[in-house]
Formats: sequence, C-alpha cells, structure tokens
Amino acid sequence: MSLKTTLDQWHTLQAVDQAGSIQGAAAVLNKSHTTLIYGIKKLESQLEVQLVQVVGRRAVLTEQGQALLRRAAPMLEQARDLEWMARQLAEGAEAQITLAMDHLCDRRWLYPPLSRFMARHPGTSVRVRETSLTGTRNAVAQQRCDLAIINVPMGNHLAEAFGNVTMVPVVGSHHELANRSELNNDDLTSQTQIVIRDLGADEQAQDVGWLKAQQRLTVDNFDHAWEALIAGAGFCRLPEHLLAQRPPNSFVRLNLEGGRRYQVPVHLVRPKQARTGLAANALYQELMQDAGPRLTAGNN
Repeated sequence: MSLKTTLDQWHTLQAVDQAGSIQGAAAVLNKSHTTLIYGIKKLESQLEVQLVQVVGRRAVLTEQGQALLRRAAPMLEQARDLEWMARQLAEGAEAQITLAMDHLCDRRWLYPPLSRFMARHPGTSVRVRETSLTGTRNAVAQQRCDLAIINVPMGNHLAEAFGNVTMVPVVGSHHELANRSELNNDDLTSQTQIVIRDLGADEQAQDVGWLKAQQRLTVDNFDHAWEALIAGAGFCRLPEHLLAQRPPNSFVRLNLEGGRRYQVPVHLVRPKQARTGLAANALYQELMQDAGPRLTAGNN
C-alpha cells in the first residue's frame, strides 16, 4: 500500500506549528507563502482532516493536527538521524570528539581504554573535559560533548553503569580529629568542612552529601581539597581511589558513626544518542568493554 503523505509535508506542518504562522514557517523553510498554503491544503485533502486554523493573526494547529503531529514528530526525528548517519558514513569518522568526565570518576577507568582507542584511530583527536555536578549535567543536556561520564542518570538519556566510587571522610594526620577513635555528626559540626564547588552552577548550586558544618572551605577540585586537608584546614570526603595514590601516613580515615563511607555510582552516556559519530561510538564500546570486569566484580 502506497503512502498518501510525505515527510516533507509533515515537516512543513511542524514548521508552521513551531513558527506560529505560515509566513514565519515559509522564512524558516526558505519557501514561498503560497507554496506552504498549497502544501497544507493538499495534506488536509489527502487526510480529510482540518489541520490548521487561523486564530487572530496566528496559524495554529487544530486538535486533530496536534494529535497527528505528535505521532509524526518521532518519525521526522528518525529521518534526521538517518540523514546524519548517512553523512557520517560518507565523511568517515570524526576528526575530534569530546568526552566530559565528572571529577568523581577514577581516571584509571578512562585512560587505558582511551589509549587503545587512539592507537586504533590515529585520525581522531580526543578532548577530555573534567566537570562536576551541574557542569556535567549541562554538558549532556546541551550536547556539548560526544560522551559523558556522569553520576546521576538524566531524563531522556540512556545511561550504562560504569562503576562505583567510594567516598570516605578523612583529615590530615596532624588534625585534631586524627586521634579520635570514634566520632558522630555533632563532632563534625564545629569543624571546618572542605567542599568541592559545583563548577557548572551559576546561581543554584547542586549540593551532595552531608553539609552541616558551621564553617566551610570551598575549593574548585580534589587537588586543592587535598592540599587544604594535609595543611590541617579541615575534614573532607574524598574518593578512595584518590587516597590510594597518596602517602598513607599523611591522612587519617575518620571512624564516623553512620557515615564511614558511601558509594556514588557513575554512568557512561551518549548525549547525542542516535547522532553519535562513528569514532565516539567506538570509544564508547572500548570504555564499556574495559568496565566489564569491574562491574562484574562489583556485583559479586
């Protein structure tokens, strides 16, 4: 059975809906006003349904038009994705891809598989951007990266488990809390807490974990937090993989009742979804293959 309508007709209807007028849609599509009116009338005739009506000076979709366009929108998006994929195949892999990595992630989970990828794809450069909290989420939402390692999965973005980061409360070995055998929340309230700033937040910062200390020292990254910690400036929750790389006599893990450790899951995401390029997909597969044994061990 042959189709009565074409993708171009549905694209025209979508443009009218988004522009709010036939004239506006004509400008967007670079077509004449008359051509668009004819196209819409023809679509209405083919479907035997009124799709557009004029309200005031605006061209708006009827209820039937809105219902049909809702069903057509995914079809149009799939068509765009197909064209994008065809261009990728014609042009070859990307010359450069960007990976956004939340600062919580263990860097050893990234660079060995990335090194193997770059050896196999000498024509593709890779830019790694370390982000945190809101910054990571914004990079995904605004598709400013091809791949992202994030903590909390985001709506409308598929995510694969990539590992778990263990956070532990610590102080420098010369801090007054270093010799305490047991602690509770009240003991920490009067101490200075070293906090990592949410680099992506303009006004509303995203807070994570226990933040009830009366005084805070806020820094940009874990490197600064570590220097402040060993200087005795306060206590901080740091990733265990970072502590494993530090001199063991330079810090003390706090025996905090009900808060000795917690885990933060991290995930691998393709923000551009179906429009992810060939090289980015290859790196994604390399990263997930490397994560396999780690994830299996974590489930046992």
